[in-house]
Amino acid sequence: MKTKKIIPNILVVVFCLLYLFPIYLILTNSFKSRAEMYENMVALPTKFSLKYYASALDKINFSISLWNSIVLTVVSIAIIVILSAMTAWMFVRSKNKLSTFFFGLLVATMLIPFQTIMMPLMQEMNWIGNHLHIPMTDTVPGLIFMYIGFGAGMGVFLYHGFVNSIPVSLEEAATIDGCNTWTLFWKIVFPILKPTTMTVIILDVIWIWNDYLLPSLTLKSKANRTIPISTAKFFGQYTISWNEAMAALVITIIPVAIFYMFCQKYIVKGVAAGAVKG
Repeated sequence: MKTKKIIPNILVVVFCLLYLFPIYLILTNSFKSRAEMYENMVALPTKFSLKYYASALDKINFSISLWNSIVLTVVSIAIIVILSAMTAWMFVRSKNKLSTFFFGLLVATMLIPFQTIMMPLMQEMNWIGNHLHIPMTDTVPGLIFMYIGFGAGMGVFLYHGFVNSIPVSLEEAATIDGCNTWTLFWKIVFPILKPTTMTVIILDVIWIWNDYLLPSLTLKSKANRTIPISTAKFFGQYTISWNEAMAALVITIIPVAIFYMFCQKYIVKGVAAGAVKG
């Protein structure tokens, strides 16, 4: 019996070590010189120095890139959360063929791979900029607009299931007490949606903060680059500064890792309450 319990535990530990091994490589090699790294990538560094971190921060123009990533992530997620929660609430409470159709349409957008629409999307964004004179490419607001569109489907899907679990009688009681629709949503409904809200925020932070493909298609000037775009500059066509690249990757991971550590308890609770019900 003890053997049957020990073997699964050993397998779990082995799989965890394999999963964490790439992180170990990134962290240890960020302190090594290129010569030491090429000699043995797995070994610990002979001495720990932060000079490659300082060099990486300077080369990626960290302060500007960090600010762009923060603005892009925070504004996009704030709008996605508010609009998705409102939309899901109205879909559930309306319960007609039109709301069912639009809900299905939004969920269907989650099934479309981005790679199949990225070129038509860029053509449309360029057309808007050229004909309507609204800058949509190489601007952070234009990129925020696109993230809102791509994030709406999952947000509405998660909120829709959770709203189904809210008793209608609770909203009716608030209405009798004098709440209008706006007050009803912000004072009664939205606070109850906190687990799903945290889930949407966490998933979207991981997605938007680490996203490379969409920003690489839209952001060209150095002043608008996000951290993933700036980090990619270490991987040149003919040479790669691996130690500085590893240091830049560690810097990129730290903010979202800290955020995830503080908010991870809401993920299972929010997904279970939102995606399963309804």
